[in-house]
Amino acid sequence: MQKFLKLKELARNSVGESNEIFVSQLNSLMALYKQAAQEVDSLEGQILSLIEEINPKSLTIPGIGSLSAAVIYAEYGDLSKFNTPSQMLSFAGLEPGYYQSGISEYGGHMVKRGSSHLRYTLMNLCIPLIQYNMVLAEYYAKKRAEGKTHRVACSHLVKKLIRVIFTLEKNGIDFDPAKLR
Repeated sequence: MQKFLKLKELARNSVGESNEIFVSQLNSLMALYKQAAQEVDSLEGQILSLIEEINPKSLTIPGIGSLSAAVIYAEYGDLSKFNTPSQMLSFAGLEPGYYQSGISEYGGHMVKRGSSHLRYTLMNLCIPLIQYNMVLAEYYAKKRAEGKTHRVACSHLVKKLIRVIFTLEKNGIDFDPAKLR
């Protein structure tokens, strides 16, 4: 116990600085942080209530939560402006690039035009989709078995997800894993 008290006293005298200005600054910053956190919680609640009111068909897909569906809906907007799933992929910047010069042709790398927020959300949806959706998990496993890396397999999974969302929204149907191949 004596050794502990001695270490505590040494720490008090050697680590940090006891200054009223620093304590005041820290308290002010903590108050600002708490205010910002409350504002974020309030806005998030409003977003959740709005997305539940809209009830997009993407919410019926296991692995997609309300906030992810809100980002997808907010970025795409009215899906009637898209005629094909490839237009939706292009909007998100997920279509394969193509380069041609003379007789040389290159392709396959994902272009990074389009909505970066949407692309970020869609790529981060891969893990929950793999965890909660067996059909998409099997598709991911198939791509990995073909020798694709994790990121490439995820990009294939996201492309399939976009095609599924397009079909669900255009036809006004809920997700049914039995119909997905």
